[in-house]
Amino acid sequence: FGKDRACHFFIFSWFSDQHQLSHQLQKKAMHLSSYSLTTMSALFAALTTRSVGAFTAASVARTAGPALTTTTVRHMSNGPMPYDDDKMPFYALGTNLALQVGGQGNFKTLLEDDELEIVLEAFCENLRGTNTQDARTVLTTYGPTLNKILGERTEGIVERVKKDGAEFIENFLDCNEEAVKTDSGLVYYPMKEGDGKQPTITSTVEVHYHGTLTDGTVFDSSVDRGQTISFPLGGVIKGWQEGLALMKEGGKATLVVPSDLAYGDAGSGDVIPPGATLKFEVELFKVS
Repeated sequence: FGKDRACHFFIFSWFSDQHQLSHQLQKKAMHLSSYSLTTMSALFAALTTRSVGAFTAASVARTAGPALTTTTVRHMSNGPMPYDDDKMPFYALGTNLALQVGGQGNFKTLLEDDELEIVLEAFCENLRGTNTQDARTVLTTYGPTLNKILGERTEGIVERVKKDGAEFIENFLDCNEEAVKTDSGLVYYPMKEGDGKQPTITSTVEVHYHGTLTDGTVFDSSVDRGQTISFPLGGVIKGWQEGLALMKEGGKATLVVPSDLAYGDAGSGDVIPPGATLKFEVELFKVS
């Protein structure tokens, strides 16, 4: 969609990654004898990918690249930086590692506070070389148990999110008589009927949209940015493909999209949780 639209990854990340991520969730084999344990950061980054198999060969290979990657900057405070400019690059390195490991998401939901303290202790000891146990022995002995724990906790969280989404959909239908639920599970609520062209899967559409989670959190909004966006309808999530095909130019509708028509058990980035149901207000301006 061009450089100026790179930030719109929430909607325009294609759903095909879901099959690969789902497959990765089932990979539990522990082939640690072939691992290169040169950096613990690679292993910790592997731990918090969406694959529950924390220490598989594939997950380590994915995260053994350059340590510094582009991350989303979050402005938490307008106060002074904790160090002077000479030392802040190293603070930035720590920040980057924390974000890769999941400081904004997975650990907060998967681990208790005391468990997180143990994780940080192991990380620091191995990074400094003060660990008293061989890293390979620790991972070989306890890696399978860790995978089992993370798998069970992840599954439980996803199921709770899906249940909340199903309840949201039922409440939405109860409160909006004109809303309809299609065979796929999509909820379509017309807010303004259009009278122009109706898109198909091969169409390019120009829209405004406002996307929220079921708790009202806004994760992406062209309305807030004040700029419409055009894209091929065949390249977006299934809920959008079906929902926009029910609209006509000039129309506006609310789409409530269950997770299997959105980002599934993988979620998207730090903002759309795994298993999340999404709500969009969409206005269709042009079909070509």
